[in-house]
Amino acid sequence: MALLKYSVALAAVALTALSPANAADRVAREWLERMSESLATRNYDGRYLHVRNSRTETMRIIHRVEKGKVTERLVSLDGSGREIIRNQSEVICYLPDRRTVLVEKRTDDRTLMATVPIYNEQLEAHYSIERGAFKKALGRRTQVILVQPRDQFRYGYRLWLDDETAMPLMSQLCDRNGNVIEQIVFAELNFRDRIAADAVKPAVTGEGFRWVRQDAQEPRMANVQLGWNVIRVPSGFRLTTWRLQVIAGSNVPVRHLVLSDGLASVSVFIEPRSPQTEAMRGLAKVGAAFAYSRDLDGHQVTAVGEVPAATVEAIAEAVTKEEAGLAPIAREQRP
Repeated sequence: MALLKYSVALAAVALTALSPANAADRVAREWLERMSESLATRNYDGRYLHVRNSRTETMRIIHRVEKGKVTERLVSLDGSGREIIRNQSEVICYLPDRRTVLVEKRTDDRTLMATVPIYNEQLEAHYSIERGAFKKALGRRTQVILVQPRDQFRYGYRLWLDDETAMPLMSQLCDRNGNVIEQIVFAELNFRDRIAADAVKPAVTGEGFRWVRQDAQEPRMANVQLGWNVIRVPSGFRLTTWRLQVIAGSNVPVRHLVLSDGLASVSVFIEPRSPQTEAMRGLAKVGAAFAYSRDLDGHQVTAVGEVPAATVEAIAEAVTKEEAGLAPIAREQRP
């Protein structure tokens, strides 16, 4: 249960090795590019099932584009009332059952839907992209696209893309053996010419709730005396944001670094060791994620992410204590 605080915190928030001509199936890459464009530019309203750890949650997603500006609303339909609103500058998570609202600076353009990889130019350095068969999903013809990891440090994806719109009607996160770790399956998806602004407003006002603002900083802005570095991380992983934050179970601010390869992400939490953290050492499972904790200079370092166990262990072991004044930098491990 001690790892629950990291699970809650996570919920709230390269050069190519081969030339593009040889790195992937060109047509498969075009499908993935079409999917990313559809997710970003279309107005849609849908319901889908999010399945992980034998637990199914029904979600509603509303995606509104108005004059080039995107607002997205994600709502849990299974009783908690949890809602997430993503606008141009922030991601706001309403937790009515906790009477809490979490606010974070928006750091990327990814959709709020889990297990949907967004195409970028660096993707093919660490993943191969291939076409599978044409299959049916939601009664529609879809093209299956396979996004396969090139090493043991990341998971792969299987995508069922609508033949007409390239929208992902089903998406699976899979381990190296093809076992499904997490998936989304649309039960209903409707495209709209226009979506009213009220449709992407939360159902709760947050009045009387505890508001927690976590201001993420870009790596180049890391000029405070954090005094920590992350070196020799698995190839492709880079520091994308960092913050000082207070999370459940901690009485002092915790250093929170986020490393990503463009698809997979790992959060690193650094906090002073206390009696409450004594049981948190080594590898553990946190929902669909792995966590790895170690002691370092009177602190506990914990890496958490929906990645293979080897990845969180390698990143946690790569954290080092530096002289005060140095900014945190993630350096790749060179072969």
